[in-house]
Amino acid sequence: MSDAPHLAALVYDDSHDPDALLRGFAADLNGSGLRAVGLVQLGHPLADPPQLSALLVHSGDTLRLFQDLGPGATGCKLDLGQLLAAGTQVADAIDGGADLVIINRFGRQERDGKGLSYLIERALSADIPVLIAVPAARLADWDAFSGGMATRLNCDRASLEAWWNVVSAARAAEVA
Repeated sequence: MSDAPHLAALVYDDSHDPDALLRGFAADLNGSGLRAVGLVQLGHPLADPPQLSALLVHSGDTLRLFQDLGPGATGCKLDLGQLLAAGTQVADAIDGGADLVIINRFGRQERDGKGLSYLIERALSADIPVLIAVPAARLADWDAFSGGMATRLNCDRASLEAWWNVVSAARAAEVA
């Protein structure tokens, strides 16, 4: 692997919309002939009624990630089975070749080495850059997970483009 920062955290807070940014970036890459694979969150689990799904950026398919636990339920509403099914589809897409892997969120599951954390390792092992949205409130967890080896990006298109330009130039130099 090159010395380019292949792992990037798109750091966001409540004033940002990382999902729209990631969807647009993936669409632009895919439209230019590159292959971005992964998933980006759609909807919001705190909406009324709660909605949480993910868009597979490489296929356009939408998967429901929310489980309706009924009124008054306080447990985790993330459907882990659906999340893992989405992860399997992303893993298959990585195996089919990718220029970038996008993971929608670094959350509790990933912090604990579960959820979609294995996709990060899989992509980096194949020398494929990874981009993940990380809430500012979870930066300490993210740093522990990544060993401090990730680039932190502001949640804006200019920061994302600057990182991608460095990564893609380094990858082009490796090929040449």
